[in-house]
Amino acid sequence: MPHRTFMSRLRRKATGYAAKVRRLQRSLRASDAHPDDPWARTHLTPEEARVYTAMDPRDREHACRVTRHLLRDHPQAPPELIASALLHDCGKSLRPYHAWERVLVGLIPNRVARVLPPVGAVGIRAHHPELGARLLAHAGARPRVARLVARHHHPGGDPEAELLHHYDDQE
Repeated sequence: MPHRTFMSRLRRKATGYAAKVRRLQRSLRASDAHPDDPWARTHLTPEEARVYTAMDPRDREHACRVTRHLLRDHPQAPPELIASALLHDCGKSLRPYHAWERVLVGLIPNRVARVLPPVGAVGIRAHHPELGARLLAHAGARPRVARLVARHHHPGGDPEAELLHHYDDQE
């Protein structure tokens, strides 16, 4: 990734936090979520669709927004990248969140959450990329989809994981 100036990093952080506040406002009640599940399933294998369907509707709605924004800017995105955008938060489905937990864990920066004990809602939040990748591998998802999900917070130089991280951070 090219060297970023202080102002560009600051703008990126401000945009990310604004998106986080919007996401928190939308995540208080599952009944307020309206994911486009039929559209999403057209981009998933049957095994991946089962994992997607098990996700909380708020996470599915977020995933659909991330994927649509990615496709708006990258209409020729590879199918595995599209599927990983729809499934990037599937690791969170391993433990249901109460509304207050969603707010709490949403306010804790990921780098802080990763040094806290890996228990409860904070533990799931901190480790959901790795947990999601394991869940997908166990379900029989495409290996590249599982790898992209695992790297969506720490892309490690993978250009597709960088894209997924960017669009997740913005939405």
